[in-house]
Amino acid sequence: MASKQSFDISTGVDIQEVDNAVNQAIKESQTRYDFKGTKCTLELDRAALAIKLDADDEFRLKQLLGILREKLTRRQVPLKNVDEGKVEIGGLGRARQLVKLKNGIDQETAKKIVKEVKEGGFKKVQVAIQGEELRVTSPSRDELQDVIRFLKARDYGVELQFGNYR
Repeated sequence: MASKQSFDISTGVDIQEVDNAVNQAIKESQTRYDFKGTKCTLELDRAALAIKLDADDEFRLKQLLGILREKLTRRQVPLKNVDEGKVEIGGLGRARQLVKLKNGIDQETAKKIVKEVKEGGFKKVQVAIQGEELRVTSPSRDELQDVIRFLKARDYGVELQFGNYR
């Protein structure tokens, strides 16, 4: 009997790295000259996987977001997994924005990946949705490597991670 080979497809962010990036962005915003005397804040909500940005005006909010993006990139947090909400302008011109972090593949994206792998012409490859990740199985390791190459060439709006290769 031929043994089955498999790997898992998942996505997510390392929340500790995000926390470190937010702390670095807070420190930089407190020491930068253009933020002196302002009330600009960054706040990480670990439970909701979101970062709340609050600034005096829309210009400073964009500057704060730029600092955050830079720090996330330096900490190897994939920016594809960062969903920037729309800017809300409040009273007295204050600007707020909610940045959500994607952790796990949503059902719509998972179904799209399954459909494209089936249409890709891979023989004996099976893809199963398991909650927020996918398991790809096949008797051939070469076929699995072809599937990984096939998926890396496409954009699904999230950073795909391939792991648990057996």
